Amino acid sequence: MTGTIAVIMIFSIPIVSILTFHTQRLAKIKHSMIKDEITLEKLKQENFLLETEKMKIELEQIKFENLQDKTKIM
Repeated sequence: MTGTIAVIMIFSIPIVSILTFHTQRLAKIKHSMIKDEITLEKLKQENFLLETEKMKIELEQIKFENLQDKTKIM
Protein backbone atom coordinates (compact mmCIF):
# COMPACT_ATOMS: atom_id res chain seq x y z
CA MET A 1 0.00 0.00 0.00
CA THR A 2 2.80 2.41 0.90
CA GLY A 3 4.56 1.56 -2.36
CA THR A 4 1.44 2.35 -4.38
CA ILE A 5 1.08 5.74 -2.73
CA ALA A 6 4.76 6.50 -3.38
CA VAL A 7 4.40 5.56 -7.06
CA ILE A 8 1.28 7.72 -7.40
CA MET A 9 3.06 10.66 -5.77
CA ILE A 10 6.12 10.25 -8.00
CA PHE A 11 4.07 10.14 -11.22
CA SER A 12 1.65 12.90 -10.23
CA ILE A 13 4.38 15.57 -10.17
CA PRO A 14 5.29 15.27 -13.91
CA ILE A 15 1.61 15.00 -14.85
CA VAL A 16 0.81 18.21 -12.99
CA SER A 17 3.81 19.86 -14.63
CA ILE A 18 2.64 18.80 -18.09
CA LEU A 19 -0.88 20.06 -17.43
CA THR A 20 0.43 23.38 -16.11
CA PHE A 21 2.68 23.84 -19.14
CA HIS A 22 -0.22 23.03 -21.46
CA THR A 23 -2.51 25.52 -19.70
CA GLN A 24 0.13 28.24 -19.89
CA ARG A 25 0.69 27.57 -23.58
CA LEU A 26 -3.04 27.80 -24.27
CA ALA A 27 -3.19 31.09 -22.35
CA LYS A 28 -0.33 32.50 -24.45
CA ILE A 29 -2.06 31.44 -27.66
CA LYS A 30 -5.33 33.01 -26.51
CA HIS A 31 -3.47 36.21 -25.59
CA SER A 32 -1.92 36.32 -29.05
CA MET A 33 -5.30 35.77 -30.69
CA ILE A 34 -6.87 38.59 -28.69
CA LYS A 35 -4.03 40.95 -29.63
CA ASP A 36 -4.54 40.06 -33.30
CA GLU A 37 -8.30 40.62 -33.00
CA ILE A 38 -7.73 44.04 -31.43
CA THR A 39 -5.36 44.97 -34.25
CA LEU A 40 -7.91 43.79 -36.80
CA GLU A 41 -10.68 45.83 -35.17
CA LYS A 42 -8.46 48.93 -35.21
CA LEU A 43 -7.80 48.42 -38.92
CA LYS A 44 -11.52 47.94 -39.58
CA GLN A 45 -12.30 51.17 -37.72
CA GLU A 46 -9.62 53.07 -39.62
CA ASN A 47 -10.88 51.66 -42.92
CA PHE A 48 -14.44 52.66 -42.04
CA LEU A 49 -13.36 56.22 -41.27
CA LEU A 50 -11.40 56.46 -44.52
CA GLU A 51 -14.30 55.13 -46.57
CA THR A 52 -16.70 57.52 -44.86
CA GLU A 53 -14.42 60.46 -45.61
CA LYS A 54 -14.07 59.30 -49.21
CA MET A 55 -17.85 59.09 -49.58
CA LYS A 56 -18.24 62.61 -48.13
CA ILE A 57 -15.75 63.95 -50.66
CA GLU A 58 -17.51 62.16 -53.51
CA LEU A 59 -20.87 63.53 -52.37
CA GLU A 60 -19.49 67.07 -52.26
CA GLN A 61 -18.01 66.59 -55.72
CA ILE A 62 -21.35 65.37 -57.10
CA LYS A 63 -23.15 68.33 -55.51
CA PHE A 64 -20.62 70.70 -57.03
CA GLU A 65 -20.99 69.10 -60.48
CA ASN A 66 -24.78 69.27 -60.26
CA LEU A 67 -24.59 72.93 -59.27
CA GLN A 68 -22.34 73.63 -62.27
CA ASP A 69 -24.73 71.78 -64.59
CA LYS A 70 -27.68 73.82 -63.30
CA THR A 71 -25.84 77.10 -63.86
CA LYS A 72 -24.91 76.06 -67.42
CA ILE A 73 -28.52 75.20 -68.23
CA MET A 74 -29.74 78.63 -67.11
